[in-house]
Amino acid sequence: MGELKRDIAALPPLPNREAISDALLVEESPLVESLIARARFPEEERCRIELLASDLVKAARDGRHEQGGIDSFLHEYGLSSEEGVLLLCLAEALLRIPDAATADRLIAGTIGSGDWARHLGHSDSLIVNASTWGLMLTGRVVDCGDARRSDPAGLVQRLIARSGEPVIRQALRQAMRILGRQFVLGQTIEEALANAEEEREQGYRFSFDMLGEAARTSEDAERYAQRYGEAIAAVAAWAGQPKGRTEEELQRRPGLSVKLSALHPRYQPSQEARLQDELVPRVFELAGAMREAWLPLTIDAEEADKLSLSLALTEPLFADPALAGWNGLGLAVQAYSKRALPLIDWLAGMARATGRRIPVRLVKGAYWDSEIECAQKQGLAGYPVFTRKTNTDVAYLAAARALLAQLDCFYPQFATHNAHTIAAVSTIAGNRPYEFQRLYGMGEALRPEALAKPCRIYAPVGGHRDLLAYLVRRLLENGANTSFVNRLADDHAPISAIIADPVEKAAVLPCPKKRTR
Repeated sequence: MGELKRDIAALPPLPNREAISDALLVEESPLVESLIARARFPEEERCRIELLASDLVKAARDGRHEQGGIDSFLHEYGLSSEEGVLLLCLAEALLRIPDAATADRLIAGTIGSGDWARHLGHSDSLIVNASTWGLMLTGRVVDCGDARRSDPAGLVQRLIARSGEPVIRQALRQAMRILGRQFVLGQTIEEALANAEEEREQGYRFSFDMLGEAARTSEDAERYAQRYGEAIAAVAAWAGQPKGRTEEELQRRPGLSVKLSALHPRYQPSQEARLQDELVPRVFELAGAMREAWLPLTIDAEEADKLSLSLALTEPLFADPALAGWNGLGLAVQAYSKRALPLIDWLAGMARATGRRIPVRLVKGAYWDSEIECAQKQGLAGYPVFTRKTNTDVAYLAAARALLAQLDCFYPQFATHNAHTIAAVSTIAGNRPYEFQRLYGMGEALRPEALAKPCRIYAPVGGHRDLLAYLVRRLLENGANTSFVNRLADDHAPISAIIADPVEKAAVLPCPKKRTR
């Protein structure tokens, strides 16, 4: 580690992060006004975007009826239905229950509260109906006549008395596995690579994510590091030898996404000195292996209170001469963060100081609920994220312009399932190089590669236990009736409302109320 520090000390001054820190709790209304000015489209462009977005939605709806999949499930069990809320609460609660007996009682009470039968046959998707059958098992094992409708909780208790709690538990877990297979490419990296073959042949790129939450113990961190190491070796073998060590070849190849919090049990700002000594060498080893295999590596986003720490730990990797000549080290940037544009400015400064071109995965963000809750619990004077989804969409477009305007610093990667966002990015970018990204199992019907741009699939890899936390985030992010995925699956939702320009919408909304302590 000493040699690493000496190399960094010899470099030109690196950009400071003051502007990023200053934007943490900035007032939302003035910020949104400035973002509107940066994101707004001329009338001619707005018309082109609207036409393109409309075509994407029409094609996506036609494709969804053919493919079904998780988009249909999220629409059927969205957060606007009682059963969708029950399913989300149950999945989230199971994360915290260590013993089978308590899980049995929770499952029995929760499943008994939902009218699952009303969802059966509403969708022509096999995934929706198979999952519903699993959730309805309590109502199909014994014939209780009308009692099923009048007293579902009592039905569950009678079923338990006849067949035992393990039947209920296994039925629900099987339904969750059916659902999980639509979100997760494979339980192991080997299985995931085998399952990815068909889509790779269709021209898709991949970024593999080894599922798992933050490490709680040193043993957890060691296990995650080993999984990442094994994944690098497997993906490198699957990708084969590069056809030259050029940046163009690098960005065509499959990559890996890494969460820093999975690699150390004390991933807290108060532990920065320790993390510099213990975590940075571990990430440097992974980055070195990716450089050797000529594969791209993305550092995933963490919660808002970890951003400064993540940047402090990533800075030595960008600056280390041992990783020079490999422009595969990238970062995920969350557009719902009020610090997205200052962060992009900082990354541009880092790219220029170190002679790098940094891949940036621009996402909208998946931790909104927890960020709002955390700010409220702490009694903060503001929020680190936008309080309106429309404002996040505006910030995304402003950030997209910032990335595309500095292609000497960035390789832009736009992660979105939103037709208006895809059409807007395509219009802004023109012929400039970039790629789209989508989650595995979602957005298959919405095909951005139809715009003649590459598309990368963000592909989670892991077992059922690791799936639950990821599943909860996806349900929260896409199950709400205001989400694009949900509205796309609703054939009654007018296309004009789905593809409405968020910039013009934000411009006429009243100012959000100021947060008070």
